[in-house]
Amino acid sequence: MKNKIKKIKKRDGRIVNFDQEKITFAIQAAIRAVRKRKNGKLAQKLTHKVVEVLNKDFSSGDIPTVEQIQDRVISTLRREGLSEIAEVYQLYRQKRKEIREARYILLDSQIKSKLNENALAVLKSRYLKKDDKGKIQETPSQMFQRVTFNIAAAEEIYNPDISEEEQFRVEEKFYRTTASLEFMPNSPTLMNAGLRLQQLSACFVIPVDDSMGSIFEAVKDTALVHQSGGGTGFSFSRLRPKGDIVRSTSGTASGPVSFMTVFNAATEVVKQGGKRRGANMGILKIDHPDILEFITAKEEEGKLNNFNISVALTEEFMEAVKKGKEYDLINPRINQPTGKLDAREVFDLIVNLAWKNGDPGIIFIDRINEDNPTPKLGRIESTNPCGEQPLLPYESCNLGSINLSKMVKEKRSKFEVDWDKLAQTTSDAVHFLDNVVDMNRYPLSEIEAMTKGNRKIGLGIMGWADMLIRLGISYNSEKAIKLAQNLMSFISREAWQKSQELAGERGVFPNFKDSVFDKPDGLKVRNATCTTIAPTGTISIIAGCSSGIEPLFAIAYTRKHILGGEELVEVNPLFEEIAKKEGFYSKKLMEEVVKVGSIKDIKEVPARIKKLFVTALDINWQWHVKMQAAFQKYVDNAVSKTINFPLTATLEDVKNAYLLAYQSGCKGVTIYRTESRKQQVLNIGAKSEEGKKLEEREVSPELRDPSPGIPECPRCNL
Repeated sequence: MKNKIKKIKKRDGRIVNFDQEKITFAIQAAIRAVRKRKNGKLAQKLTHKVVEVLNKDFSSGDIPTVEQIQDRVISTLRREGLSEIAEVYQLYRQKRKEIREARYILLDSQIKSKLNENALAVLKSRYLKKDDKGKIQETPSQMFQRVTFNIAAAEEIYNPDISEEEQFRVEEKFYRTTASLEFMPNSPTLMNAGLRLQQLSACFVIPVDDSMGSIFEAVKDTALVHQSGGGTGFSFSRLRPKGDIVRSTSGTASGPVSFMTVFNAATEVVKQGGKRRGANMGILKIDHPDILEFITAKEEEGKLNNFNISVALTEEFMEAVKKGKEYDLINPRINQPTGKLDAREVFDLIVNLAWKNGDPGIIFIDRINEDNPTPKLGRIESTNPCGEQPLLPYESCNLGSINLSKMVKEKRSKFEVDWDKLAQTTSDAVHFLDNVVDMNRYPLSEIEAMTKGNRKIGLGIMGWADMLIRLGISYNSEKAIKLAQNLMSFISREAWQKSQELAGERGVFPNFKDSVFDKPDGLKVRNATCTTIAPTGTISIIAGCSSGIEPLFAIAYTRKHILGGEELVEVNPLFEEIAKKEGFYSKKLMEEVVKVGSIKDIKEVPARIKKLFVTALDINWQWHVKMQAAFQKYVDNAVSKTINFPLTATLEDVKNAYLLAYQSGCKGVTIYRTESRKQQVLNIGAKSEEGKKLEEREVSPELRDPSPGIPECPRCNL
């Protein structure tokens, strides 16, 4: 009999080849349990009958699930007069389910971490599985079970004969580290693992070539990525400049900025139906003839509202800035110079616009390509929306972050870094993220090929400010900078060690040949990159910790554009804890903190506590840059961090921040002068007089974010 069933859907959401021998094996086990002897012929006969039923029931081409197949095994056994065997089969099936549930009950009793109210609100809004009517179908614990069960299933790819017990050990390891809030994968993994979409990556780069077909193909690809919960980056540097000849129509080109509006409009439409806002990064190389139009493209707030924009600065340009020289503009269509600009004037224009409202950012594109692990595959031209993940065209990356607030231990009434726990968590996280590469369902075949070829992962951190407070270290101190380097060096070393172990078990990444590792003394690794530091917007809310490597934004603040218009008031729990322990806590004090955000001018708070709970705007911009550079030194990809400035910051301050970032080894830099936009994501209770005037202006409808999306990036509201 010809079997029409080719695929089945497993409990973890994977679509795999149908293997009827597994049905035979299960039936034979049930027969043996009842009759105390094997009967291979009967098991084979019954299997054929089950397959006949499956072929009939799924003749339309639908893919049966494991549960649906098991149901038909039981019904077939009963029809054949083998009710006793059917009962044993059913009992075994039920027993496995009950054992698994009991194990999770035991695990939950051992995990002490609790989700706070804001975390629960976020999970209910966007992460927990819902039915077609929007009714929540799982608890947070069940969400973590769903995710870890799905990701652990990748073990079968490399060990088809893995026992159920061995499989659960991996699942248990992943569950402990996520449900305990010690490690969080990026949002798409939490949202989609084990569900219909199964798209698990946060970051994508889509190529845009200089033809109408390529441009609109990229628009289509972008819509598919956004629909699946990912964010996209583009380089528009290949597009011919505005006014350039178009031979096919005898017309003239409209230039990169005009086409960015098409991508922006497509994102606006798609985001209405997604779980979170679509996010884009638009990049243009500094020597493109349309660079001045690009730099000023977001001068008017609300324009290109679904884009971050960054200018790709070259070493040649930075040298021209240093020497006060002109530099060439290059038409990408003919790769020939078409004019010159004064480098310092252009640099000052970038500074001016960033000072005004935060855009554009800058990336040092040559420095990024110095660390490109697979240069034979091409140059990196763009990054993901918040800038921390440089990627090749059609490449994606899955990210995850270690919660550093959980990586400390108390010893003799003082806290210290728990290096053993950090090492184990790093190892488990790399294993988890490598599995994600295999479990991912990619929106495009080109993305699947490039991503699986390089197997880039991006392990980062969050809760850095919380860790410093526990350790009694001020964020704006040399001691913090030194710890940042030591900590990231340690994580990097442990991550690469695990990648080498995985390579020994599973093989090096497929594009290893001709990569920077392909040399006699090179590391044999599973992943082309291991580390990235992301902004961790919503996952840090879930984990109940400070975001990324940022300092505390404020001791208390409201987070806007949340949950369809609602706001979340966030008060730092460590401050409340220490205030009570030190004896200066009062209701009046907390009301004052909520009002002003900072504690630097509150007399009741001891000076040493003020140093610990320093906020983003209390810190001089130089410390922000130095902190980013300290982490970047040991990060494979890049670092997302906002260089915060007060409203009173000068253009010279911003310019010097850019120059220091370049000099200190950063791969890019994003600045934001508080209250320089009419709408910003994080807001302190009381505004400056200038800020109140900004707030009182009429806000245009397109800026009133209708989506339930929660900001992922402090710069871009994404």
